[in-house]
Formats: sequence, C-alpha cells, structure tokens
Amino acid sequence: MDIISLPIRCENEEIDGSYRMVIASVKRAKALSQGVLPATSSKAKKITTLAIEEVAAGAVKVVTGEEAVKASEESKKLTHKRFIDEAQQKEAMPEDVSELERDLRVYLTEKNQSEQKRTLEDIFGEE
Repeated sequence: MDIISLPIRCENEEIDGSYRMVIASVKRAKALSQGVLPATSSKAKKITTLAIEEVAAGAVKVVTGEEAVKASEESKKLTHKRFIDEAQQKEAMPEDVSELERDLRVYLTEKNQSEQKRTLEDIFGEE
C-alpha cells in the first residue's frame, strides 16, 4: 500500500509522465488479471498494486509512438485469430450435445441402480 499513498519514484526511463504511468499500469493490471505471470516478485496482494510496481521498476516494456500503434494492431489480429479458432472448434464439436448428455445420465442412473441392488443383496443375503 506504500506505493499508492506515497509519490512514486519511477525508475523506468520510458515513462515520461504520470498519464503514461497510469495507462501502462492499467494495461499491465488487465494482462495480470487475464492470467499473465508477474514479471517480478512482490508482497503486493492486489493486481493493481503489482502492476504499478512492475511499471515503476521497469520490469515491463512500455512502448510508445509508432511501435505502440504496431503492437496494438498485432494484438487485435491475434485476438481476431483466437476468436476464429474458437469458432472453428465449436463447429467441430457435435451439435447435439443434449443427446450425449441424456445417454450419459441414463448410463449413470443404471450403474447407480445396479450398485444399489448389489448392496441390498449383500446386506440381506440372496434368497
């Protein structure tokens, strides 16, 4: 919590102002919340605090200008490609999943009933 309550000393030379620090921290926090592994070890318990620490320490690369525009376009392409891949996987899956679920329920019900019969026969003995 110290990093939020005190003025931040930014060791990252690519950060030229507080606005860029905030934007870079927000993007890093979003990435961390989506499962990206932290770049540094920290005592921070919150993702936002960890993101601020990483950006301030220079542990993550901050791109600006044309490089940032290119990186943004690349990420959009990758996101679009991922959506297409997910759509193709859904098409490859069987359409009538409910029939499969129904068959599975019938199988499990029959299996459970047969196990109960055996248990009752074991308890009371066979006649």
